[in-house]
Parts: sequence; C-alpha cells; structure tokens
Amino acid sequence: MAKLIFFLAVQIIFLAAVSSAGDDGEDFARTIDRKILGLHKKEKLTHFKVYWHDILSGPKPSSIRIKPPVTNSTSYFGGVTMFDNALTTTVQINSTLLGQAQGFYAGAAQKEFSFLVGMNFAFKTGKYNGSTITILGRNPVLSKVREMPIVGGSGLFRFARGYVEARTKLLNLKNGDAIVEYSCYVLHY
Repeated sequence: MAKLIFFLAVQIIFLAAVSSAGDDGEDFARTIDRKILGLHKKEKLTHFKVYWHDILSGPKPSSIRIKPPVTNSTSYFGGVTMFDNALTTTVQINSTLLGQAQGFYAGAAQKEFSFLVGMNFAFKTGKYNGSTITILGRNPVLSKVREMPIVGGSGLFRFARGYVEARTKLLNLKNGDAIVEYSCYVLHY
C-alpha cells in the first residue's frame, strides 16, 4: 500500500511539473517576415467581369433551397439557398466557363428583399485556375447595383480584398432563374 501511495504521489508531482512547464499561452503567435509570404511585392489591382447563372428550375438546378422562409414572409426572410453556379464570360450560359460560384444566400431582412451572401468564386481556367476570391455581404437584390466586399482569396488572390458590383441582367419571375453580372475589383499581391 505504501508503494502505491508513493507511486501515485510521484505521478501527481510529475503531471503537475509537465503541465506547468513552458505553456503560458504566449507561444501560439509570432511575428514573421512579410517576404516569407510574398507580401513585399507591389500590390496589384485586378478588374474582371463574370456572369453568375443562378438556375432554380429544370432537371439540373444549380441552386437548391435548403430551408424555406418563415411562414407569411414576403421577403424570403429565414430562407436559405445553397448554390454551385456557373461563372461565364457573357450572359449566355453556353459562353466560356470561367469557374463556379459556390456558396449560399439567406433571407436576412424582414421588410425588404435582401440577402446575406457568402460565396467563393472558384476559377477553373487560364491564369487564375485554382485561385478563389471570397465574397461576404448584404445583397439588396431589387437595387439596380449592389456592392459587396471581397474579404479574402487563395492562390493568385491570396490576401485579397476589394469589392464587387452586382447587376441583375435577367430575372425570370416565374421560376426564379437569374443571371447577374459581377464586376470585381480585387487588390492582391
């Protein structure tokens, strides 16, 4: 019994020493040289225009309602839609495919038709193949021009920031299909 008590005491002292040694919570962050991440280079401003095809109808919709809006809502409040929409060079769906817009929109206003939008533009062709930009913001869809922030990116758009202007080019009120022009202004390294 004495050996057991001695063994447990040694274990407790050992565990106390190990758990208190060197972990003061200050080692999780450190300053690094900007050059390591390529941040010493001159920042670039890139502008591009893409067309976002939001297809809710037909046998292969690109947008799916995940949650319907609350009962009696006239503004889609509480509704959530996930999408994987084509991004093309022109309004025509069969024009050159540049990538996919992947994300969601959710009815976020009770008295107007306004969405919270979170999406990535994932580019799949040309110079920007494999790169993304991330857009997160308010989209009052009945306004002629809507502005939303670019909050980040990856690949050639690493550390991106900027904004997009969205303009609806086509809206089918019967089935909800829409084509939106996105004019993107991206600051990146």
